[in-house]
Amino acid sequence: MSYVFISYLRVSTERQGRSGLGLEAQRRAVADFLSGGSWRHVAELVEVESGSRDNRPRLSEAMALCRLHGATLVIAKLDRLSRDAAFLLNLQKAGVRFVAADMPEANELVVGIMAVVAQAERKMISTRTKAALAAAKARGVQLGKPENLSNREAGQVRSRVRQTQRSEERARDLVPVIATLRAEGAVSLRQIAAALNTRGIPAARGGVWSAAQIQRVLAKA
Repeated sequence: MSYVFISYLRVSTERQGRSGLGLEAQRRAVADFLSGGSWRHVAELVEVESGSRDNRPRLSEAMALCRLHGATLVIAKLDRLSRDAAFLLNLQKAGVRFVAADMPEANELVVGIMAVVAQAERKMISTRTKAALAAAKARGVQLGKPENLSNREAGQVRSRVRQTQRSEERARDLVPVIATLRAEGAVSLRQIAAALNTRGIPAARGGVWSAAQIQRVLAKA
């Protein structure tokens, strides 16, 4: 049986699009996934667009081609796009078969759940960005409206928000591990830190754990 595939690749910036940075890795992942068997690769669609933008003309084109050819949409990494609400929602609604090279078992239910989570995360990031700007203004930093910030200023704010989010996510991931360590007898902060170091779980930025770091993790969680 012969299968027909159309691949969709996306990079976030024009610089990446021009340089091929990220594209070649995605293209190689698709090629490796499709290696062997009887199949036909009809087209490759490349989108140069930020993950925060909902306009996806090349994705729409790829899905239209899939419907016309009765083809399956293949992407390199679903995990890379798992926070891209626009991509996931379009994929869910399109009625197009798809497969991800890094997660071939993913189905429409998985994508639907990812889309809901992605939307919630985007809303949370937006809320945190506004809160960060308000806090900066309260400290006396001169800021205009968020939309009037320079690219550098807006990027710095988004970077701080993402760092906070990653730190909180890591703290939540560590909670069940710490609970297990406590059940095994590591009661004090120093004992928990030593147990994490023994298990080879790195602290922030790859360092070793201290009692103070454990206290901060528990406060965040």
